[in-house]
Amino acid sequence: MSLRGTIERINGSLVVARFEAEPRIGDLVEVGKLGLMGEIVRLSGEEAFIQCYEATSGLKPGEPVIDTGKPLVAELGPGIMGTILDGVERSETKLWELTGPFITRGARILPLDRSKRWGFEPTVKQGDKVTGGDILGTVQETESFQHRILLPPGVEGTIEQISRGSFTVEEPIGTLKTATGPVELRLMHTWPVRRPRPFKERLPLSIPLVTGQRVIDTFFPVAKGGTASIPGGFGTGKTVMLQQISKWADADVIILIGCGERGNEMADVVAHFPELTDPRSGRRLIERTVIVANVSNMPVSAREASIYLGITLGEYYRDMGYDVAVMADSTSRWAEALRDISGRLEEIPAESGYPAYLSDRIAEIYERAGRVVTLGSGQRVGSLTLLGAVSPPGGDFSEPVTTHTLRYVGTFWALDQELAFRRHFPAINWLRSFSKYLEVASQWWSKYERNWDQVRAVALGLLEEAAEIEETARIIGEKALPDEQRLILLVAEMLREGFLVQSAFHEVDKFCEPEKQAALLKIIVDFYSLAEPLIRHGIPIEKVRELDIVPELMRLKEREGIKPIEEARIEMKRQIERLAKEYEVAPR
Repeated sequence: MSLRGTIERINGSLVVARFEAEPRIGDLVEVGKLGLMGEIVRLSGEEAFIQCYEATSGLKPGEPVIDTGKPLVAELGPGIMGTILDGVERSETKLWELTGPFITRGARILPLDRSKRWGFEPTVKQGDKVTGGDILGTVQETESFQHRILLPPGVEGTIEQISRGSFTVEEPIGTLKTATGPVELRLMHTWPVRRPRPFKERLPLSIPLVTGQRVIDTFFPVAKGGTASIPGGFGTGKTVMLQQISKWADADVIILIGCGERGNEMADVVAHFPELTDPRSGRRLIERTVIVANVSNMPVSAREASIYLGITLGEYYRDMGYDVAVMADSTSRWAEALRDISGRLEEIPAESGYPAYLSDRIAEIYERAGRVVTLGSGQRVGSLTLLGAVSPPGGDFSEPVTTHTLRYVGTFWALDQELAFRRHFPAINWLRSFSKYLEVASQWWSKYERNWDQVRAVALGLLEEAAEIEETARIIGEKALPDEQRLILLVAEMLREGFLVQSAFHEVDKFCEPEKQAALLKIIVDFYSLAEPLIRHGIPIEKVRELDIVPELMRLKEREGIKPIEEARIEMKRQIERLAKEYEVAPR
């Protein structure tokens, strides 16, 4: 039941109103004569502090406020996939058609199209007993995506009637007999965005999310249902990296959240992302993607809500049994929105002005990821992988958002400005990054390379040792180093240029299949194993560097398939044997 109140004072996007009775925290309200959308974020008796999702300029004390009695909810059903939404689930293309390029305040559109009809194919029949989370039927929402219609959580009963045919999201598709009486079934239902959707059981993570990016999959993998953070300063490639993962990740559904990003960056995403080709189907990638675009010039409260909306959509598709990847770009802008709201509420600030509960809110976000047994009959399994970009000011990883995020994520991809300036992309610093999913990855990678653990450890060890040697080389010069150390520098260069660097625009190298990743890494590590005994027996490093196979190994990533790597392995052994014979050294 709605309550009426009046505005008492206004502080930017924060409106303080007094109601005729005590409202509830979290309720959506309509503010002023324009009916601006807002949310109650604090109560003091009958006085409510309201954070508006729209600009409050022109509001005056004394204007009416109406409490709708409902929290901010997401409408879940056919019609979401392939759309571009704002932070409160309004279609931005529909808003454009309604108000033009500048959104009119108070504009109201329903998230799901009420007039469009969807072909529904039931998978249950009359007399079937169903419980919350069961699949009632399917709708082919796009050419690439089948929408599974779910019975909402908390509802159970017996199917009295179910129909096949064409329906809008509001028309009944059947009737359910419950303990409290008959309930009409529809293609859509709603869910509060700030409340995690329930599931039966959380499963251990057992499968890596394959992205086709070598530095991620091989060195710092993330599991399906896991969490990852991508911190990096301006220009280090966070957005491009997330878009690349969006295109190539082994996920059924992509949710891309632009939270507080610059308008030109989101305009580029909105303009070009729908044109990308889906490598799975050959159709458009947008057919299995949802974009939540909430740019930096939109009100901070809508920005804060956009993360919750995107994750709720991801949980909905997870409950259908799909593998979902949610990309949040960036959680720093979301945290800044929290800081802005907290300041207007006059809360005592903590570190860097952020509220004291920042760590708890970050934990709440990342704990909604996971691989689960969904509600309903059977053992349907779905996963939600959450990848969050962090934009630390000046690239300072010691700032609060980065340090708190570090506590809750399983993978940490630290982007490095120095690598980015050297045009080394993805600019992931292998010395500062980590992954807690190596055991999961090891079991999976063993089918491509039996000794994957050891090969990866040797490669990472060489890169780490090379970083230490480079410090000395800057002082005394590389030629003053022992040949054993110069060999390590050579192999580290081969690893960087021939394995870690990967072009998002190269026809072949933009995606690297797991089998090729394992073979590439193995051949470079084997080169070190074959060359190291030669150096120990006195063969000059210049002779090893001059081998024709060295530049060839760095170009293998641009060759199609595994065959060129197998041929290069034969040639590598031949050249090493010839060099050993020339200096009368027995090769390994």
